[in-house]
Amino acid sequence: MKKNLIISLLIPILFLGVGMNYVNAQPTINNDWPNIHENVITDFNSNISFPTINEESFIHPFGVIIGACEISKMVFVAPTAVCRGDEGTPIHVGESSNVQDGVVIHGLETTKNGVNIDDRRFSIDGERLLGNDSRFENGYSVYVGNDVSLAHGSLIHGPAWVGDNTFVGMESMVFNAKVGKDVAIGVSSTITGGVVVPDNKFVPPGTVITTQEQADQLPERIGSPYEKINKEVVHVNEKFAEGYSKLDLEKIIDEREQVMEEGMLETSMPQPNSN
Repeated sequence: MKKNLIISLLIPILFLGVGMNYVNAQPTINNDWPNIHENVITDFNSNISFPTINEESFIHPFGVIIGACEISKMVFVAPTAVCRGDEGTPIHVGESSNVQDGVVIHGLETTKNGVNIDDRRFSIDGERLLGNDSRFENGYSVYVGNDVSLAHGSLIHGPAWVGDNTFVGMESMVFNAKVGKDVAIGVSSTITGGVVVPDNKFVPPGTVITTQEQADQLPERIGSPYEKINKEVVHVNEKFAEGYSKLDLEKIIDEREQVMEEGMLETSMPQPNSN
């Protein structure tokens, strides 16, 4: 019983001590349990990059940020969310966006042996870039705009571009696609195949979009059940980013360490013979 208590207290301490003090890509890294750290060099990524994290955002200790990820002001990254800028790079998450529990942001490789790969990056305005385009160097494997909600368990896999004020529903996937501004994507939907979803569209729950014809025939967001959902979700998660950032996590760590130490002392004391 005591042993289980100690283990349950120890695990959160290890994570809570990781990466909570970081500004402008200078994370504090615990070598045993790093949740924010640089990428490794590979044949498809010759650069080592630390995440760039705005000081007014909040990354939960159980969230993971690796490599060339740009996390902007007032972004909330929930427990178990992952942004991995180690293959397709870079990844950008805009201001006041939220990356909820279980979300994965990742991208296909953008270069190979120093050669740029066509159509693997978007410009900041959402244009696909060829490898020989002078803008490729400043493009994005994944670009997530401002005031975007990535709901629980969704996957944004580059090449991907998601416009401002867009809602991506739970367990939905955006891969090799551009999603416009003010779009609402229902739960368990798939958008892929190089399509472009126009601005102000509604993707009904469970929809699979693999052709441009399907994307063009989507209904309007205005008047749909999801018409106002993103505004509400953004508000909630902005408050999370603001509130959780103010928690005195160091105090919580100290209190848990004290409880753990007391438990260890108790278990190390001679136990009375029950016979």
